[in-house]
Amino acid sequence: MKKLVLIGGGGHCISVIDAIELQNEYTIHGILDDNKIGENILGYPVIGNDSMIEALHNEGCFFLITVGQIKSAAARMHLANALAHAHIATIISPKAYVSKHSVIQVGTVVLSGVTVNAGAHIGKHCIINTQANIEHGVIIENFCHISTGAMVNGDCVIKQGSFIGSNATLVQGKIIEANSVISAGQFIK
Repeated sequence: MKKLVLIGGGGHCISVIDAIELQNEYTIHGILDDNKIGENILGYPVIGNDSMIEALHNEGCFFLITVGQIKSAAARMHLANALAHAHIATIISPKAYVSKHSVIQVGTVVLSGVTVNAGAHIGKHCIINTQANIEHGVIIENFCHISTGAMVNGDCVIKQGSFIGSNATLVQGKIIEANSVISAGQFIK
């Protein structure tokens, strides 16, 4: 199995660890987080901070950004820049349904209970959180977070850096502008 280093040790990291363990493609080598060095998260050591990226890359490690995103994708974008030459993992929980006719780009995490239907295109470094539904023809650009239970209906476009809150619903064909924040439970028609 490939060695994987997670960057960020908060709540999102915990959810991603579960999906990684289910996927059985990577072994978690450790976690990088300035504020938690020396701690363990679900039994995995926090081994250092971002300054170790180059050395770990030289050891052949893959990386995944596990910093969450609510109001801004800035932290995740900064980390992606630091990983520009690194091997990046993509994690898809085996408890998710992802159509073979969809596209999931590098660095994206698809968690349990998610549905990604045919013709959907999900960009780089996105979070598709537990129980989200991504319908046919949806385009989700880079660095977006589609939160728990969100319903993104057919042919919607969600532009870069946007956050769609828990149980929000987007009607078919809606365009969400870059860096938007859609609150939990909001109905966008």
